[in-house]
Amino acid sequence: MEYNVNRKKLEIPEYGRNLQKMVDYALTIQDKEKRNTYAKIIIQTMSQVNPNCKEMADYKRTLWDHLHIMADYKLDVDCPYEKPTPEQQNQKPDKLNYKNSKIRFRPYGKNIENMIDKVIEMPEGEEKQTLIEMIAQQLKKSYLQWNINSCDDEMILSHFEQLSHGQLKLQEDFRLHSTKRLLSNNNQKKKNNQKQKQNNNNKNKHQKKN
Repeated sequence: MEYNVNRKKLEIPEYGRNLQKMVDYALTIQDKEKRNTYAKIIIQTMSQVNPNCKEMADYKRTLWDHLHIMADYKLDVDCPYEKPTPEQQNQKPDKLNYKNSKIRFRPYGKNIENMIDKVIEMPEGEEKQTLIEMIAQQLKKSYLQWNINSCDDEMILSHFEQLSHGQLKLQEDFRLHSTKRLLSNNNQKKKNNQKQKQNNNNKNKHQKKN
Protein backbone atom coordinates (compact mmCIF):
# COMPACT_ATOMS: atom_id res chain seq x y z
CA MET A 1 0.00 0.00 0.00
CA GLU A 2 2.83 2.39 0.85
CA TYR A 3 4.37 1.77 -2.58
CA ASN A 4 1.18 2.84 -4.36
CA VAL A 5 0.76 5.94 -2.19
CA ASN A 6 4.29 7.13 -2.97
CA ARG A 7 4.02 6.63 -6.72
CA LYS A 8 3.76 9.68 -8.98
CA LYS A 9 0.22 10.70 -9.85
CA LEU A 10 -0.68 10.00 -13.46
CA GLU A 11 -1.94 13.04 -15.38
CA ILE A 12 -4.06 10.85 -17.68
CA PRO A 13 -4.47 7.48 -15.89
CA GLU A 14 -6.14 5.80 -18.86
CA TYR A 15 -2.78 5.52 -20.67
CA GLY A 16 -1.17 3.64 -17.79
CA ARG A 17 2.10 3.99 -15.90
CA ASN A 18 4.34 2.39 -18.53
CA LEU A 19 3.42 5.00 -21.10
CA GLN A 20 3.96 7.75 -18.51
CA LYS A 21 7.45 6.34 -17.98
CA MET A 22 8.08 6.67 -21.73
CA VAL A 23 7.06 10.33 -21.54
CA ASP A 24 9.31 10.89 -18.52
CA TYR A 25 12.21 9.31 -20.40
CA ALA A 26 11.60 11.57 -23.41
CA LEU A 27 12.18 14.57 -21.13
CA THR A 28 15.69 13.31 -20.40
CA ILE A 29 16.79 12.99 -24.05
CA GLN A 30 19.25 15.80 -24.81
CA ASP A 31 19.42 15.46 -28.59
CA LYS A 32 16.34 17.12 -30.09
CA GLU A 33 16.29 14.96 -33.23
CA LYS A 34 16.27 11.81 -31.11
CA ARG A 35 13.66 13.39 -28.85
CA ASN A 36 11.43 14.11 -31.86
CA THR A 37 11.76 10.52 -33.04
CA TYR A 38 10.95 9.15 -29.60
CA ALA A 39 7.93 11.45 -29.29
CA LYS A 40 6.50 9.97 -32.51
CA ILE A 41 6.99 6.48 -31.07
CA ILE A 42 5.04 7.55 -27.98
CA ILE A 43 2.20 8.89 -30.15
CA GLN A 44 2.03 5.55 -32.00
CA THR A 45 1.95 3.69 -28.68
CA MET A 46 -0.82 5.94 -27.39
CA SER A 47 -2.95 5.14 -30.45
CA GLN A 48 -2.38 1.42 -29.83
CA VAL A 49 -3.36 1.71 -26.17
CA ASN A 50 -6.52 3.51 -27.25
CA PRO A 51 -7.32 2.24 -30.80
CA ASN A 52 -10.83 3.71 -30.74
CA CYS A 53 -9.35 7.19 -30.53
CA LYS A 54 -9.23 7.11 -34.34
CA GLU A 55 -13.00 7.49 -34.31
CA MET A 56 -12.58 10.96 -32.79
CA ALA A 57 -12.37 14.08 -34.96
CA ASP A 58 -8.79 15.37 -35.23
CA TYR A 59 -7.60 12.48 -33.04
CA LYS A 60 -3.90 13.02 -33.83
CA ARG A 61 -4.01 16.50 -32.36
CA THR A 62 -5.70 15.08 -29.25
CA LEU A 63 -2.87 12.56 -28.83
CA TRP A 64 -0.22 15.29 -29.11
CA ASP A 65 -2.13 17.42 -26.61
CA HIS A 66 -2.24 14.46 -24.21
CA LEU A 67 1.51 13.95 -24.68
CA HIS A 68 2.25 17.54 -23.66
CA ILE A 69 -0.08 17.29 -20.68
CA MET A 70 1.63 14.09 -19.51
CA ALA A 71 5.00 15.84 -19.90
CA ASP A 72 3.76 18.76 -17.78
CA TYR A 73 4.20 21.01 -20.87
CA LYS A 74 7.99 20.68 -20.60
CA LEU A 75 8.62 18.52 -23.68
CA ASP A 76 10.46 20.45 -26.40
CA VAL A 77 9.62 18.68 -29.67
CA ASP A 78 8.58 19.67 -33.18
CA CYS A 79 4.86 19.11 -32.78
CA PRO A 80 2.71 19.24 -35.97
CA TYR A 81 0.15 21.25 -34.00
CA GLU A 82 0.25 24.31 -31.80
CA LYS A 83 1.49 23.31 -28.37
CA PRO A 84 -1.20 23.57 -25.68
CA THR A 85 -0.65 25.67 -22.57
CA PRO A 86 -1.61 24.91 -18.96
CA GLU A 87 -4.09 27.78 -19.12
CA GLN A 88 -5.87 26.21 -22.10
CA GLN A 89 -5.96 22.83 -20.43
CA ASN A 90 -7.27 23.78 -17.00
CA GLN A 91 -10.30 21.66 -17.60
CA LYS A 92 -9.90 17.91 -17.27
CA PRO A 93 -9.07 16.14 -20.56
CA ASP A 94 -11.91 14.30 -22.27
CA LYS A 95 -12.23 10.73 -21.15
CA LEU A 96 -10.72 8.30 -23.63
CA ASN A 97 -13.28 6.75 -25.97
CA TYR A 98 -12.38 3.14 -25.35
CA LYS A 99 -13.71 3.32 -21.82
CA ASN A 100 -17.20 4.02 -23.13
CA SER A 101 -17.04 2.06 -26.37
CA LYS A 102 -18.28 -1.38 -25.44
CA ILE A 103 -17.46 -4.24 -27.81
CA ARG A 104 -19.98 -7.06 -27.53
CA PHE A 105 -17.68 -9.72 -29.02
CA ARG A 106 -14.00 -8.84 -28.83
CA PRO A 107 -12.84 -11.11 -31.71
CA TYR A 108 -14.82 -9.01 -34.19
CA GLY A 109 -13.96 -5.50 -33.02
CA LYS A 110 -15.99 -2.32 -33.16
CA ASN A 111 -15.64 -1.76 -36.91
CA ILE A 112 -17.71 -4.86 -37.68
CA GLU A 113 -20.44 -3.67 -35.32
CA ASN A 114 -20.46 -0.26 -37.01
CA MET A 115 -20.62 -1.92 -40.42
CA ILE A 116 -23.60 -4.04 -39.36
CA ASP A 117 -25.43 -0.94 -38.11
CA LYS A 118 -24.87 0.73 -41.51
CA VAL A 119 -26.15 -2.29 -43.45
CA ILE A 120 -29.27 -2.44 -41.27
CA GLU A 121 -30.15 1.06 -42.49
CA MET A 122 -29.76 0.13 -46.17
CA PRO A 123 -32.83 -0.48 -48.36
CA GLU A 124 -33.62 -4.10 -49.14
CA GLY A 125 -32.07 -5.45 -52.31
CA GLU A 126 -29.32 -7.51 -53.88
CA GLU A 127 -26.53 -5.20 -52.72
CA LYS A 128 -27.69 -5.38 -49.11
CA GLN A 129 -28.00 -9.18 -49.23
CA THR A 130 -24.46 -9.48 -50.65
CA LEU A 131 -23.09 -7.33 -47.82
CA ILE A 132 -24.99 -9.37 -45.22
CA GLU A 133 -23.36 -12.58 -46.47
CA MET A 134 -19.91 -10.95 -46.65
CA ILE A 135 -20.21 -9.78 -43.04
CA ALA A 136 -21.24 -13.24 -41.85
CA GLN A 137 -18.23 -14.78 -43.60
CA GLN A 138 -15.98 -12.09 -42.11
CA LEU A 139 -17.18 -12.95 -38.61
CA LYS A 140 -15.90 -16.49 -39.02
CA LYS A 141 -12.59 -15.29 -40.49
CA SER A 142 -12.08 -12.91 -37.58
CA TYR A 143 -13.00 -15.52 -34.98
CA LEU A 144 -10.55 -18.03 -36.44
CA GLN A 145 -7.76 -15.50 -35.96
CA TRP A 146 -8.84 -15.28 -32.31
CA ASN A 147 -9.43 -18.96 -31.52
CA ILE A 148 -9.23 -21.84 -33.99
CA ASN A 149 -10.22 -24.62 -31.61
CA SER A 150 -13.60 -23.33 -30.48
CA CYS A 151 -14.93 -21.95 -33.78
CA ASP A 152 -18.36 -23.40 -34.52
CA ASP A 153 -20.69 -22.33 -37.37
CA GLU A 154 -23.79 -22.29 -35.16
CA MET A 155 -21.99 -20.05 -32.67
CA ILE A 156 -20.87 -17.65 -35.45
CA LEU A 157 -24.42 -17.42 -36.83
CA SER A 158 -25.74 -16.85 -33.31
CA HIS A 159 -23.25 -14.00 -32.85
CA PHE A 160 -24.31 -12.57 -36.22
CA GLU A 161 -27.97 -12.57 -35.16
CA GLN A 162 -27.13 -10.91 -31.84
CA LEU A 163 -24.92 -8.24 -33.41
CA SER A 164 -27.61 -7.40 -35.97
CA HIS A 165 -30.37 -7.56 -33.34
CA GLY A 166 -32.14 -10.06 -35.60
CA GLN A 167 -32.60 -7.41 -38.30
CA LEU A 168 -30.26 -8.94 -40.89
CA LYS A 169 -31.46 -12.22 -42.38
CA LEU A 170 -29.37 -14.77 -44.26
CA GLN A 171 -30.81 -16.88 -47.07
CA GLU A 172 -31.92 -20.36 -46.04
CA ASP A 173 -29.31 -21.97 -48.32
CA PHE A 174 -26.47 -19.77 -46.98
CA ARG A 175 -23.46 -21.64 -45.65
CA LEU A 176 -20.31 -20.34 -43.99
CA HIS A 177 -17.05 -21.25 -45.70
CA SER A 178 -15.30 -24.25 -44.20
CA THR A 179 -12.65 -23.69 -41.54
CA LYS A 180 -10.11 -25.50 -43.71
CA ARG A 181 -10.75 -23.16 -46.63
CA LEU A 182 -10.53 -20.02 -44.52
CA LEU A 183 -7.31 -21.11 -42.81
CA SER A 184 -5.82 -22.00 -46.17
CA ASN A 185 -6.72 -18.55 -47.51
CA ASN A 186 -5.25 -16.87 -44.43
CA ASN A 187 -2.00 -18.82 -44.78
CA GLN A 188 -1.77 -17.97 -48.49
CA LYS A 189 -2.40 -14.31 -47.72
CA LYS A 190 0.41 -14.33 -45.15
CA LYS A 191 2.76 -15.95 -47.67
CA ASN A 192 1.85 -13.36 -50.30
CA ASN A 193 2.43 -10.52 -47.84
CA GLN A 194 5.80 -11.95 -46.84
CA LYS A 195 6.75 -12.38 -50.48
CA GLN A 196 5.71 -8.81 -51.28
CA LYS A 197 7.68 -7.53 -48.30
CA GLN A 198 10.76 -9.44 -49.42
CA ASN A 199 10.39 -8.10 -52.97
CA ASN A 200 10.15 -4.55 -51.62
CA ASN A 201 13.27 -5.09 -49.48
CA ASN A 202 15.19 -6.45 -52.46
CA LYS A 203 14.01 -3.54 -54.58
CA ASN A 204 15.15 -1.00 -51.98
CA LYS A 205 18.55 -2.69 -51.65
CA HIS A 206 18.95 -2.60 -55.44
CA GLN A 207 18.06 1.09 -55.60
CA LYS A 208 20.56 1.94 -52.84
CA LYS A 209 23.34 0.12 -54.73
CA ASN A 210 22.57 2.14 -57.84
